[in-house]
Amino acid sequence: MSSHDVLAQAERRFGVRFPEDYRQFLATEGSMSRFVPPSDDFLMINDVSELIDVNAAGEIQERFPGGVVVGGDGSRELLTYDFRQEPPSLVLLDVSAQDWSSAIHQAPSLTALLEQFPERGWIWDDSEPPSPS
Repeated sequence: MSSHDVLAQAERRFGVRFPEDYRQFLATEGSMSRFVPPSDDFLMINDVSELIDVNAAGEIQERFPGGVVVGGDGSRELLTYDFRQEPPSLVLLDVSAQDWSSAIHQAPSLTALLEQFPERGWIWDDSEPPSPS
């Protein structure tokens, strides 16, 4: 099955359409798993073939209706699209979080996240307002 078919299958499963920049990333990069200098935070974006399994394993749709995990920090934190709004933003959720109340806004889009990440890495608290995109 092609990655396009796998993406279509994931979108049907989750009832969403992923943003164009994420679709483009999957088509060109596929996935990512590395420390990003100079912030030296670890950023992982899952391969499209892992989306359904990762979300099922964490019971993401049950715990976070409208959420789809697409990556993380390689440890406990899950990079998650919040499809409760349009366009969906990216938030960080701890694997043990029970609901959306613990979501920490990261970026309005994957493009913005990838642009800002090298300098600032992960945002760990919600005290700083999201910067305008």
